Amino acid sequence: MNVLHIDSGILGEHSVSRRLTAAIVAQIKVDRPDAKVTYHDLVSEPVAHLTGAQIMAPADLDGVEPALAADVKAGRQMLEEFLAADIVVVGAPMYNFSIPSQLKAWIDRVAVSGKTFRYSEAGPEGLAKGKKVIVASTRGGHYSAGAAAAMDHQESYLQAVFGFFGITDIEFVRAEGLNLGADQKQFAIGEAEKAIAERSVLRLAS
Repeated sequence: MNVLHIDSGILGEHSVSRRLTAAIVAQIKVDRPDAKVTYHDLVSEPVAHLTGAQIMAPADLDGVEPALAADVKAGRQMLEEFLAADIVVVGAPMYNFSIPSQLKAWIDRVAVSGKTFRYSEAGPEGLAKGKKVIVASTRGGHYSAGAAAAMDHQESYLQAVFGFFGITDIEFVRAEGLNLGADQKQFAIGEAEKAIAERSVLRLAS
């Protein structure tokens, strides 16, 4: 089993999303000790934002200047890691109602026509079927229900983009209300960690 572990929280050791993704991956390793984990910290090793030069670069990179060629190769490697993964674990805090720009930059490298999706006469088709995506979603307020749900462009976006890739098994492990006081924060983290601990590999890999 191949596991791709992505972190994008900018708060380092204070990041709740990083704490939750670490717990998720640790639980997978308990259930499946043979799991091979590939890890990317998109904050300490950021992915460059997508440019026209990257998109227009020839497949063989012939004549492409070295810095651009290295960047394109790095993006292609990230795409191959995504395609090879059986489970993708993503740490996705909500920043200003959406996802971190670091995470969006990574998504732009794996959203590749002909690889993770294609367009046909029948419309778009996802090509990355058969994976499970587990998102550690953290929010300062409450956005899963009520009037504030309309401002959720974090979970809704991730659901849409991974679904566009053909992935139907998408699970959110959520801790919200983290900025509403110390007691609420500890409660939310505790509930999320309890949910992770109660999962078995049969569900994780379903």
